[in-house]
Amino acid sequence: MCNFATIFVKITQNQEICIGRRPKTHKKNYMTKKFLFVAMALIAGANVFAGGLLTNTNQSVHFLRNPARNASTEIDAVYTNPAGLTFLTNGLHLSVTSQSAFQTRTITSTFAPFAYGNSGNATKEFKGTASAPVIPSFQLAYKNDDWVFSTSFAITGGGGKAVFNQGLASFESSVAVLPASLNAKGINTTAYSVDAYMEGRQYIFGWQLNSSYKINENLSAALGLRLNIVNNKYIGHLHNIMINPAHPTLNPTSGMMKAADFFTNAAAAATAAASSMAAIETAGYGSLTLSQLVQANVITAAQLTQLSQGLGTDLSNVSATNVKTQYNTQAATNTAYANLVSDKNLNSTQSGWGVTPILSLNYHVQNLNLAARYEFRSALNVQNKTTVDDTGLYADGVNTPHDIPALLSLGAELDLCKNWKLSAGYHHFFDSDAQMANNRQQYINGGINEYLLGTEYKLTDRLLLSAGGQITRTGVTDDYQTDMSFSLNSYSIGFGGAFNITSDLRLNLAYFFTNYSNWTKESASYNGTGIAGKDVYSRTNKVFGIGIDYKF
Repeated sequence: MCNFATIFVKITQNQEICIGRRPKTHKKNYMTKKFLFVAMALIAGANVFAGGLLTNTNQSVHFLRNPARNASTEIDAVYTNPAGLTFLTNGLHLSVTSQSAFQTRTITSTFAPFAYGNSGNATKEFKGTASAPVIPSFQLAYKNDDWVFSTSFAITGGGGKAVFNQGLASFESSVAVLPASLNAKGINTTAYSVDAYMEGRQYIFGWQLNSSYKINENLSAALGLRLNIVNNKYIGHLHNIMINPAHPTLNPTSGMMKAADFFTNAAAAATAAASSMAAIETAGYGSLTLSQLVQANVITAAQLTQLSQGLGTDLSNVSATNVKTQYNTQAATNTAYANLVSDKNLNSTQSGWGVTPILSLNYHVQNLNLAARYEFRSALNVQNKTTVDDTGLYADGVNTPHDIPALLSLGAELDLCKNWKLSAGYHHFFDSDAQMANNRQQYINGGINEYLLGTEYKLTDRLLLSAGGQITRTGVTDDYQTDMSFSLNSYSIGFGGAFNITSDLRLNLAYFFTNYSNWTKESASYNGTGIAGKDVYSRTNKVFGIGIDYKF
């Protein structure tokens, strides 16, 4: 008869993993819903641009050298102010831009169980990098007297690949509780380890068409449509979840072993106990209690003790058939948990499309230009195309809400003199009205607000210098923030210049960076573990840009 010691592992307040004991009723399946790649789609394609949660506003190099372009009357107005294109000269105008964007995301997590896998330190840093070395865009406009027809292409959302080589705290926290849980049940465990990796890419390609008309000397209007095509890809894994439980039969060396093997061995032990009871049942003693079996010399008193320890209850007055059933149930439970902590892989892409209607007005009087633009909400879903999904969260063919929020843009430009211009702008993203996965929009108070200010000065007829800034105030709440997707208050500064190579050809160069305010989120039940924890979210961002404007 095998030695069945009780191992009773509490993973959450509502769920217990049992090795050698009947499990309590589970209120939720924590390990499949929180442990393995939860909501990976929300993190993965880190937005390496300026703008809202799903909207990029830096669609040309002009923005990088002066973010306050809301009232532009130059070629970049194809995106920023289509109605202002009526100030172009007659003919064909082209602007081509290439940007290089680099971002880091750092989550500094404090959670007591991390100490088991982090050299005794309860605070661990999870760092992800997002890069997009080449981000192309172009804007094209043709003006003929009062009419302008224009088009543009840009990465209007997402735009980079985010990589977390050590996974995230929301993954690891569920592994980290294993040693403490085993220790609480008398199974000395001092360490854990896990190989976690996440990589995500998110792009929203935007193709825009506008028609602009000069109503009178002061007022212009434009109508436009943008086709948004979503292309996301997520790759990740959780491999080699290891623990070192000191157990005389399941891990006699007390060395590091796969958690999946630990539960598999426990399931085998439970199966062996059930088989021994099945043999007794076949022999015609199934209705006898274990005490009666001891009296009949079918089993020994020591074996009765071992069987009782295995289920954590006195089995003296329980029939052999009933004991068999309980151990079969436990074997199935342990097998299920072995599967949960086994290697997991994910490879999934998402695609979808939607259309954004755009209205634009421009009013010009003397040396002042005013502009307003409204982009309607783009209702769209993305559909999974999944080749590998051990998580059960990205079933092939399933659709997820992925709306692009409405945007209100206001701007003004003031010519102080012939060579000096001031500009200002405002953005409001209606994020709380856009449908998101898992209804996360309910955790946003209105949306993001941005305030922009800039200036341009012509040093000579050929050389122009410009600079500007942007203040972003996010509308998200604590409930919105996760290590997989978070939004921070920030300020951005951009500067650069433009050089007229010829009368028709201009070179633009710029640098743009963003400083983010850290966000601290404390939780009494960190990632649903029932143990207190804290995350500090931070981010860095920098963008380089080069482009040319050409008048044919």
